[in-house]
Amino acid sequence: MSKFGLALGGGGARGLAHIGVLKVLENENIKICAITGCSMGAIIGGMYAYYGNVKQVEEFIFDAIKHPKFIELGIDKLSGNNKKPDKNYFEQFFDYVGTRLQALKKLSRLSYFDENATNEIYEIIPDIPVEDLKIKYSAIATDLLSGEEINFTKGNLRDIIKASSAIPGIFPPVRFKDYFLVDGSASESVPAGKVREIGADRVLAVDVMRRIKSVQQPQNVIDILYRAEDITSFHLSDLRLKEADIIIRPPVKHLTWADFDKIEEIISAGELVAKENIIDIKRLVHRNSYLLKIEHHIKKLKGDA
Repeated sequence: MSKFGLALGGGGARGLAHIGVLKVLENENIKICAITGCSMGAIIGGMYAYYGNVKQVEEFIFDAIKHPKFIELGIDKLSGNNKKPDKNYFEQFFDYVGTRLQALKKLSRLSYFDENATNEIYEIIPDIPVEDLKIKYSAIATDLLSGEEINFTKGNLRDIIKASSAIPGIFPPVRFKDYFLVDGSASESVPAGKVREIGADRVLAVDVMRRIKSVQQPQNVIDILYRAEDITSFHLSDLRLKEADIIIRPPVKHLTWADFDKIEEIISAGELVAKENIIDIKRLVHRNSYLLKIEHHIKKLKGDA
């Protein structure tokens, strides 16, 4: 019997495309044996492993984005695509300056958002052991102290998701035992290999990392930091994705991590790419396990995995 696994990558709001992918897989009655996620992929994957159906995951995400505490954070102000056409130049300029000044004031702290505000947001995540979830699940986080990549297969779902999605500089690091944890994307942008550790023998990876084709020259320190992170994540994901059997890339790479106002567009993009690749996905699901093992072995010998 095949053990089909999903590797759901990080990318902030772009990761909402995972919901669209799950919709198609569910409609096609494709059984998911295991899910490993990173950042937003950890959130979507964890909630799907908890609920067992994508409808409830979608409702959960919509409710979370409309939550007063989430709105209060003002994440939309950090998006580069938030200029409204009805605002004149001076209004846009003062909005821009205001956001940058807030960021500069917080450079003395460990994160843009403080721990209290962050904790209030994550209270909506179920407080249960991941061992009790309906689907095998794990999430990737990175220890800032040792640089170690941690694949959490046990522990509290809320704490694990919080650690895996703690975007460096945006949300505060999570203290857990001897670890000081941040977003798994710092070490594993699309955890294609890690999902095999929890039982998958064939892997579909969903990559929502931002494209790194030439862009306008960065204008300030914030732009440079974001650009550097995009480049690092791209090359890291390109390397790790070799461990996947199939890679699909929803057309959301033009969006920023903060574009939560485009949720419907992003989910639809996930559905679109999953439908376009559904024949190959079904072939993978039904592939003979013995032949698949041989193919994986050959792939390793050639240095492709």
